[in-house]
Amino acid sequence: MAGGPREELLSFRAFQATCPAGCQYGYGGALPGLREREFARLRGITYLDHAGSALFPESLLKAFTDDLRNNVYGNPHSQNISSKLTYDTIEHVRYRILQHFNTTAEDYTIIFTSGCTAALKLVAESFPWIPEGTKEPSSRFCYLTDSHTSVVGMRRITASMNVLSVPMKPKEISLLEKNGLPAEEQNCTTSHLFSYPAQSNFSGTKYPLSWIQDIKSGKLLPIKIPGKWFVLLDAASYVSSSPLDLGVHQADFISISFYKIFGFPTGLGALLVNNRIAPLLRKTYFGGGTAAAYLAEEDFYFPRKSIAERFEDGTVSFLDIIALKHGFDVLEKLTGGMEKIKQHTFALAHYTYTVLSTLKYANGAPVVRIYSDTDFSNPDVQGPIINFNMLDENGEVIGFSQVDKMANLYNIHVRTGCFCNTGACQMHLGISNEDIQRNLQAGHVCGDDIDLVDGHPTGSVRISFGYMSSFEDAQTFLKFIIDTRLSKSDTGNPLQSSVTKLMTESIPDDHPSFNSADKLSPIPHILDREFGNNSSTTKTIVNWQSPEAEVESIRAAVSETAVPTCRRSGKPITVSNIYLYPIKSCSAFEVTEWPVGNQGLLYDRNWMVVNQNGVCMTQKQEPRLCLVNPSIDLNRKLMVIQAEGMDPISVSLEENTGKESVIYESKVCSHRVKTYDCGEEIASWFSLFLGRPCRLIRQSSDVKNRSHQKNTKGLASATNISLSLVNEAQYLLINVASILQLKEHISARLEEPLELEELIRRFRANIVINAPESFEEEEWAEISIGALRFQVVGPCSRCQIICIDQQSGERNKEFLQSLSAARGRKTNFGIYLMNQPLHSSLPDTLSVGSQVLPVLKENTEIQPPTSGEEKCSG
Repeated sequence: MAGGPREELLSFRAFQATCPAGCQYGYGGALPGLREREFARLRGITYLDHAGSALFPESLLKAFTDDLRNNVYGNPHSQNISSKLTYDTIEHVRYRILQHFNTTAEDYTIIFTSGCTAALKLVAESFPWIPEGTKEPSSRFCYLTDSHTSVVGMRRITASMNVLSVPMKPKEISLLEKNGLPAEEQNCTTSHLFSYPAQSNFSGTKYPLSWIQDIKSGKLLPIKIPGKWFVLLDAASYVSSSPLDLGVHQADFISISFYKIFGFPTGLGALLVNNRIAPLLRKTYFGGGTAAAYLAEEDFYFPRKSIAERFEDGTVSFLDIIALKHGFDVLEKLTGGMEKIKQHTFALAHYTYTVLSTLKYANGAPVVRIYSDTDFSNPDVQGPIINFNMLDENGEVIGFSQVDKMANLYNIHVRTGCFCNTGACQMHLGISNEDIQRNLQAGHVCGDDIDLVDGHPTGSVRISFGYMSSFEDAQTFLKFIIDTRLSKSDTGNPLQSSVTKLMTESIPDDHPSFNSADKLSPIPHILDREFGNNSSTTKTIVNWQSPEAEVESIRAAVSETAVPTCRRSGKPITVSNIYLYPIKSCSAFEVTEWPVGNQGLLYDRNWMVVNQNGVCMTQKQEPRLCLVNPSIDLNRKLMVIQAEGMDPISVSLEENTGKESVIYESKVCSHRVKTYDCGEEIASWFSLFLGRPCRLIRQSSDVKNRSHQKNTKGLASATNISLSLVNEAQYLLINVASILQLKEHISARLEEPLELEELIRRFRANIVINAPESFEEEEWAEISIGALRFQVVGPCSRCQIICIDQQSGERNKEFLQSLSAARGRKTNFGIYLMNQPLHSSLPDTLSVGSQVLPVLKENTEIQPPTSGEEKCSG
C-alpha cells in the first residue's frame, strides 16, 4: 500500500485539512522541541491515556528538586523559620490555584485533599443535609448517571444520613416553567445538592457550565422539590485540557486532582468551596491542626476560623503542594495556557475521530463503533477523549482485552473497561442493570479482562490526548488500527473512499456489517512425523520408573470415576515433550522424565528475577530473559545458569534457611508469595547480563500463603492446591496438532516458512502432546497421564510473550495478531492443568511417551480463569 490511500489518509496534510477553524496545533511550532526536551522517555511509546493521568515534564521535576535542595521546608504546624517558610509557600500555592481558575480568595477557599475522590467524600460528609422524618422538607442528592464512581459512591454516605439519592440522565433535567413551584415552596431553605461532571471521563462530552447558574437560580431543576439547590462540579477530567473560569461559572463545590493536569505530584487534590456556602458545612471529626482549642477529658472542641485549616485534618502533604507551583509555572511556559492546550488536544481528537469514522472493511462495514454524544465539531462541547469498540467484518465487537493486547505490541498505551463510569458505560453500550448483575455472577468485576459475556461487550477502549500529544501519536494509533484490522484486500477502494470523505469532512454513521470471517476450528489432523528436539534447550533423562501394573490400575480407576464422553477419534494421545522453566520467564529446560512435586514439575518456576524495586521482571519488559538458560542437576543438587558471553554460575537447590536469609513478600499477578534473595553474586551476574540492576529471588518453602483459591469442579474443596511462581496454574499443556494448524496461518501471513520447534518454544508449555485432532484439548474436563491425574482449569489467554523469538529475543507482532485472527478474535491457546493427587505408593513422575487419557466435559466451551490478570506463561 506504499504511496497509496493509507499514506494520504495518515498524512500531515490530511490532518491539517481536518483541523477545525480556530484550533491551533503545536503551540506555534514549539511542540517538537518540547517533546524532545521534556519527554525523551516517550521515544518509541505512544501514550494515549492522558485522561487516566497526565505525564510530568522533565523541567517540572528539575524545578521542584532544585527548590527542595535550596530550601528547608519544615512542618507548617510549627512556628520555626523553616515551618513559616512552608506555611507561606502553601498559602502562595493556594492563591496560584485560584488565579489559574480566574477567581480569588474572596470567593473561594482551597481545601487540599488526597485527590478528587477525597474531595467528593468530604462534600458528602459535611453538606448541610436535612434527613427524612423531620418537620422540615428533607434534602435530595441528585447526580448525573454519567458520573465517576466516586460521585455515585457519595450516595452511601447520604443514605447513612437518611437522605434520598436520585440518579438522573442528562436529558431528564427539566426547564422550570414560570411559577412552576408555589410561592410558599419557593421560600423553602432546605439544601439540595446536584453533582455533574464538567466533562465525561467516558466519552469526553462536556456538559454545559451554564447549568451551574441555571440550577442555582431555579431556572433548571433536577427534580421539582421545594428548597435551595447547590451545585457540585466534578472537574477532574475537564481541567486537564480546558480552562475553567470560576469568575463566570461559580459552582458551590469543585473537585479536582492535580496529577490529571501535571502528572506530578500524585495523591494530591483539592476541593474549591464557594465562601458563601462554607459557613454551612458541618464537620464531625477533628484532626491535628484543625482545632483552635479542645479538651481531652471533656467533650469540648472549638474549630479554627479558617475553612481550609478546619477541614485539612493532620499535616497536609506540604512538599507535594509546593510542587504545584512549579507545575503551574512550567505548564504556562511550555504551552501558553489552558486555552491553547484545549485547541491543541481537540485538533488531534477531531482528526482521529474523523479518520476512525471513515474506516471501512471491503464489505462496507465500519471498523469501529464510536461512543459519543457529539460529532466532534466543537471543543466547547467535546473534550479530547475518544471511546470506541473495534468490530470485525460482521459487526461483532472484538473484546477490549484483545485490542489492549494488540496495542501493547505496538507500544500504544490505551485504557480499557468502563473507566469507573458504569452509568455512561451502560448508556452507550446498551448494558441493562440485569446484565451488570448477571455479569457479576458470571465472574466479571470492574477492572478485569473479561471483555465479552455471551458475545456482548462489558466495556470499551478509550484513547485520550494531552498537552504533549503529537500528530505522530494520532498517526501511529490510526496506523495500528488499519494494520491490524484491514487486510491487503481491504486497503484499496475503502481507504480511497476514506481519504475522499476525510478531505470533504463527511463523517458517516456506523452501519452493521454482514460477511463472516474465517477462524480456526477443531479439525482432524494426523501427524505424519514427530518433531525434533529443541536444540536451544537442555534435555535430560531422570530414571523414575513405575511398575506397569500399578499404573494401569490407576488409569482404570480414573476411567471408572470420570466416565469419559467419547472422543471423535479413538487414536492414542501421547506426551511428546516436557519442559520446565526453573527461572520464571527464562529459557526452557527440556527433560524426558521428571518428578512431580506438590506445585507441579519439581523446581518449575521456583525462581524469578526482580528489578531494584522488587517487582517481577518478565519477557514483556526484558525480552533478553529468554537468552538465560537454567538447567537442573538433581545429582549435584544445583541449578546451573548459562548465557552467551557470561561465565556459567550455579545456585544450590537446597533452600537457604539460615538466620541470614531474609524472607520477603512479593507478588506474582494477583498472588502473594514469600521469597528470599539468592545473594549478591548471582544478582551481579544478572545485572551485568541484562544491563540493569536486578536480583534473583526464590520462593520460600513456606508456601501456605500461595494456594489456588478457586474451588475447581472435580477437586476436593478442602484441597489447597499449591502454586509456584506461575501466573495461573501448575501446568500448561499444548497440542502439536493445534500448533501445526496455527503454523499454516502464521506462515501465510509472514509469507515465509516457520519452524515447528520455534513455534512450540514461543508458547512456553510444560507438557506437549501429540493428539490426532487440533484443539480437541479444549473439550477436555480432565486427563490422566501415567499415574497422574489432572483437572483442566481453563484456556490460556495469550499475551505478547508469544511474539518473542525464544532463541534471539527479537519481537514480531505478527504472532499474536495471527493467533487472534485465526481463532476468531480470541487469543486462547493451550489449557491449564492442576494436579489431582492420587493415593499411590508410586513416586509421581511425568514421562515422554506416556499415554494421555482425556475425559470430555459436558459443555465444550471452556471458560477462562476468573482473574483480572493476563494468563500468559512467564
